[in-house]
Amino acid sequence: MMNNPQFALLKNGEVEKWNEWRKQNASVIPDLTGVNLNGTNLTGVDLREAILEEARLREAILEGTNLEGANLTGAILTGTNLEGANLEKANLREANLIGAGLREANLAKADLTKARLGDANLIEVNLEGANLAKANLTKASLGDANLRDTNLEKANLEDANLEKADLRGANLKDTNLTRAIFTGANLTGAHLKDTNLRGANLTRVSLEKNDLTGGILTGANLTGANLKDVIFEKASLREANLTGANLEGANLEKANLEKANFEKVNLKGVNLTGANLTGIIGLKS
Repeated sequence: MMNNPQFALLKNGEVEKWNEWRKQNASVIPDLTGVNLNGTNLTGVDLREAILEEARLREAILEGTNLEGANLTGAILTGTNLEGANLEKANLREANLIGAGLREANLAKADLTKARLGDANLIEVNLEGANLAKANLTKASLGDANLRDTNLEKANLEDANLEKADLRGANLKDTNLTRAIFTGANLTGAHLKDTNLRGANLTRVSLEKNDLTGGILTGANLTGANLKDVIFEKASLREANLTGANLEGANLEKANLEKANFEKVNLKGVNLTGANLTGIIGLKS
């Protein structure tokens, strides 16, 4: 940990004095390993590249804070206000961010592997190129978030809200998206093999040319979705609602379509070889 005079500035919320000290000591990397700053108001503080491993920042106010490149491995940030904070390239592996406020924060290229983000506010957040492999985002709010080229492999997004999120090129392989909301989201080019989308809301989403081989979409809502040239080979679409969807050129070979709703669906050039069509609704012979 740093020597006491500098740490005291943070503990007392003396942000201006701390920032001035950092300007005068630009080559010094603050080591704040394990510090207790729970509930402290540090709005606008300069903590770029600081070492904050296992730091306790529960319910602290870090709005607009510069944490670019900071090491927050295992840090406790439950209920912390990080709205508008800069966390670009920060290391947040296994950090606890349950219930944290991260609206409009910049987390581009950040490492959030195995981080806990349940119930976190990530509306309009920038997570482009970030690593969220095996992260827990249960019930997280990600509306209008930038998730382009983000790695979400094996992450848990059960009941998460991704309305109008940009997921172009995102890696969602083996991701749990049960009951997640994707209304108006862009999933063009996303990697969705073996993904669990059971009961998910995919109303009007764009999945054009995606590969959902082996995907689980049981009971999913795909009303009005663009599914042109999508590969659904061996996927489960049992009881899914595809009313008004565009399935032109889609591959549904050996897919389970039992009791799915195909009313007003564009089926031009669709491959249904070996598919289970038992009890399907709206499919004309």
